[in-house]
Amino acid sequence: MAFLELDGVTKRFGPHVAVEQLDLTVAKGEFVSLLGPSGCGKTTTLQMIAGFLDLTGGAIRLEGRNLAEIHPSRRGLGIVFQSYALFPHMTAAENVAFGLEMRRVPAAERAERVEAALAMVGLAGFADRYPRRMSGGQQQRVALARALVIRPSLLLLDEPLSNLDAKLREEMQIELRQIQRNLGTTTILVTHDQVEAMSLSDRIVVMNTGRVEQIGTPQETYERPASAFVANFLGKTNEFAGTIEAGTQPARIVAGSWSAPAPAGFSGPVTVSVRPEKIGFAGAGQGLAARVAIRIFQGNHWLFQCETECGPAIVIRQNDGMAQPAEGEAVRLAWRPEDMSLRAAGVRP
Repeated sequence: MAFLELDGVTKRFGPHVAVEQLDLTVAKGEFVSLLGPSGCGKTTTLQMIAGFLDLTGGAIRLEGRNLAEIHPSRRGLGIVFQSYALFPHMTAAENVAFGLEMRRVPAAERAERVEAALAMVGLAGFADRYPRRMSGGQQQRVALARALVIRPSLLLLDEPLSNLDAKLREEMQIELRQIQRNLGTTTILVTHDQVEAMSLSDRIVVMNTGRVEQIGTPQETYERPASAFVANFLGKTNEFAGTIEAGTQPARIVAGSWSAPAPAGFSGPVTVSVRPEKIGFAGAGQGLAARVAIRIFQGNHWLFQCETECGPAIVIRQNDGMAQPAEGEAVRLAWRPEDMSLRAAGVRP
């Protein structure tokens, strides 16, 4: 039996369908991210799990229990909001203790659990500090400690890192993942940040206009996107018009001057999708003819904007100390067949 199960979950606001027939099973201890652009239904889904919104259709079960039959306050969930929602008149320790007080945990046990929770998030010396005297990262830690101190069966995170600057957000991603692994708490994260979802998650649920586009591990969704939307939303991708030449044995896929054996299941015109870091510079007479339009140094790698006979292409090459093609230089681009994905030409992203 799945620990958390969403079975045909649907939510409508009048004629607008916010979430449509969402099916998802989550294992105990798993970290799953709901990823997608604004308005895709990810926050609505989280709010239905929390009980803040009623379902229009379907069911949500936690350890076999129908959550629709359980009041939100009795579901035993830990929630961290984007705004943190800390009480400004309470110290960090008082904020963390609030949920325990509501559950009438004895004072001695409450003090021990609050101290342990603050230490777990790196705030052992901040118990008496008020939120207004804390940085954004420290406030985020307090909110996380408050959610975890009640020992929730399920932790819900609603874009908790979006208000932090880039460097602090990266640091908090590492800390959050480490805490989740140590505690083994089943976690659902809502985010629109692709890097965050891939850094933290065991699996990613990519959503678009209320529907699930793909569910898979970070590597699966990145390396083998199920749709053009997933390919373009999870980082940069290059797309070339190609065709399957069935007259040869075996059949070949051709995009401009690049060709390779064709995978099974495709025929006629296709769109070839290749990630920028999967493309290399090939020798003379090999690969796709191109010319470097722009070359940008970005520290640990070079980014090349190239013009090819099949349209523009982005190439990312690691900075290995070797000489790199100059702007205006003619080059040849090549990639391995296993590093590309295909879809029939004309299929809508």
